[in-house]
Amino acid sequence: MANITPQMVKELRDMTGAGMGDCKKALVESNGDIKEAIEYLRKKGAASAAKRAAKTANEGIILTKTNDNNDKAVIVEINCETDFVARNEEFVKYVETVRDAYFANDIQTTEQLMGTSINNDTIQGLHNEILAKFSENISVKRFDKVCANNGYIVDYIHGGNKLAVLVEFEGTNNLTDGAKNKSRDIAMQIAAMSPRFVDRSEVNQDTLDKEKEIYTQLAIDEGKKPEIAERIAQGKLDKFFSEFCLNEQTFVKDPKKVINDVVKEISSELGADVKIKSFRRFALGESNEE
Repeated sequence: MANITPQMVKELRDMTGAGMGDCKKALVESNGDIKEAIEYLRKKGAASAAKRAAKTANEGIILTKTNDNNDKAVIVEINCETDFVARNEEFVKYVETVRDAYFANDIQTTEQLMGTSINNDTIQGLHNEILAKFSENISVKRFDKVCANNGYIVDYIHGGNKLAVLVEFEGTNNLTDGAKNKSRDIAMQIAAMSPRFVDRSEVNQDTLDKEKEIYTQLAIDEGKKPEIAERIAQGKLDKFFSEFCLNEQTFVKDPKKVINDVVKEISSELGADVKIKSFRRFALGESNEE
């Protein structure tokens, strides 16, 4: 008979989400073999172990926070497994606490965030409490902070807190209500149209070469001569810019304009040369590389 240790029970629980008692019994029945214990749990129905082992935490919420001067903002995504937990009041309060702690402190890493003191506890301690209340995989996925120098930031959260945007503008911090509304329209544009760059200057040559190579080869495969394929590829590159460069995108709220026209209107409103410096777009569950 294998010696069933608490560490073995914990490992099986982490892999399956089953109760501690069920995990210990499964290990006893399988003589300490983890794989056999998982199969035992599956057969007994104590846990959907195969699903749990592969399941990712793709639910959760995204929150933002901006200061009164509109020159500092944060965006935070915390994931869980089910929408039921994501809508739970205690989970939402936990995410708000994490967001506020990140906003208030100089934090660069997840380790620093989890070690941050809050109300005679730490974020890690609060995290452990949430894990104990909900038998789900809950994790702080990502967070970012933007501080504008001679500029301002607007935020936008789409319904359900599953998509959020921060947009940083530079040129002035004297924000009027009209300019703020137009700036928020741009944030909503980013949410809806998923640009990858602010303008063409951000597109690196490798990306352009790869896109052009794809377009050229597609044209050649369609029977076009190389010189014709080259011209077709260049035309499609222009379309690439209009689709993925924010300033060149057609404005969703008024298709007669592009976003750069809206930026010019903001500049006119504020009496300063305003430009979009950067943006952050978090969509729930997407990979960090997207």
